[in-house]
Amino acid sequence: MQKILVSSCLLGELVRYDGKNKHIENKLLNSWIENNRVMSFCPEVSGGLPVPRIAAEIIGGDGNNVLAGSATVVDKAGNNVTDEFLSGAQQALSLCEKHNITIAILSKRSPSCGNKLIYDGSFNNQLREGAGVTAALLQQNGIRVFNQSELEDAARYIDEQIK
Repeated sequence: MQKILVSSCLLGELVRYDGKNKHIENKLLNSWIENNRVMSFCPEVSGGLPVPRIAAEIIGGDGNNVLAGSATVVDKAGNNVTDEFLSGAQQALSLCEKHNITIAILSKRSPSCGNKLIYDGSFNNQLREGAGVTAALLQQNGIRVFNQSELEDAARYIDEQIK
């Protein structure tokens, strides 16, 4: 049965920048967990960032721009954490390749995991279209990325793959 990569914070792990989680209760997700389909992963922690950590945002674009070298990830104190974000993204991709994972459920709006919207780099809670670093790398490699508000869409995608 195909595995699904899921952001650790969505599974209740205390890995977010603020030391908290974004745990979601959902029948679909619970079913995937019960069937041993879920692989938990946090690219920011895997990339070497501590918990808690200073909030970070992408400056100069989105995750695709970071991957291309034309944007950076900077924390609110001004520290460049691009290397840690790139490392975490690469580890996520390696995990997906190792386990033939073609679908990920990642935390929306995150500079790593956001799949449609991310914060704009101003640290003023302003959103803009774009993907986080990990979401962008996975998408560039053919892995479908959904967020926690798109679990039913993800389930439909999984069903279509089985047919």
